Amino acid sequence: MKDVPAAGPAAADAILAAVRAIPRGQVAGYGEVARRAGLPGRARLAARVLSGNTDASLPWHRVLRSDGRIAFPEGSRGFREQARRLRAEGVAVANGRVRMARVVPDLDAEVWGMP
Repeated sequence: MKDVPAAGPAAADAILAAVRAIPRGQVAGYGEVARRAGLPGRARLAARVLSGNTDASLPWHRVLRSDGRIAFPEGSRGFREQARRLRAEGVAVANGRVRMARVVPDLDAEVWGMP
């Protein structure tokens, strides 16, 4: 993996573990991956870690932008590959976007509407 500035190996390992934990046929945003890795607010770090990934078995294709869009430029090789892999897992991809499930960080946020 490329050198990841502003993150030690433990942070990168936590992000990669969070990506590996995304079940087949499901997706998560970069911010959600960072939160699950114990690094809330570090979506860009999650993206950087994934951009340097060399593990072919990592299900990187399950990670999208928070609005469900594929982060690669439309029509690029990466864009086509990510869409193909998601569809192979039964994920509906329309116009480079996946309908994302609403993530509720905790019960207080759900009940009281707290950020």
